[in-house]
Amino acid sequence: MPTIRFRVTTPLPPDKVLGVLTDFSDRRPVIWPNIDHDHFRVHDQGPDWADVTEGNVLAWERNRYEWNADAGEVTVTAVESDSWAPGSRWRYRLQPSAAGGTQVDVTVVRTGRGLRGKLLGSLLSVFGVRVLRSDMEKVLARVR
Repeated sequence: MPTIRFRVTTPLPPDKVLGVLTDFSDRRPVIWPNIDHDHFRVHDQGPDWADVTEGNVLAWERNRYEWNADAGEVTVTAVESDSWAPGSRWRYRLQPSAAGGTQVDVTVVRTGRGLRGKLLGSLLSVFGVRVLRSDMEKVLARVR
């Protein structure tokens, strides 16, 4: 069960970062290139939560998103997936940075399901921090 932790700093204010993490419009697959249109579906959504399927040909998952804007936290918990066990999760903590942007602390806990999930989990153990941090930096750099 790989646990990956990393930090990203962006000039975007916390409310903008929260907006990027919780934008479930048709733009989501454009903002997040690891999500393709064929694997993106919003099942239900409320003011501080969403039930969403997302992914790509490599792996898909149905997630429960929950966020607290005042606390600057977003949690994403896998409910169903072809590669990840239920309970696999992401946690984002957003804090204003001294430079006026946002410091984003990310914790990813992945429990592989089946052969593909275990293989992906092994790869995440080795390359996860570098790849996931780079992906997040690219997403945030695209947002204006």
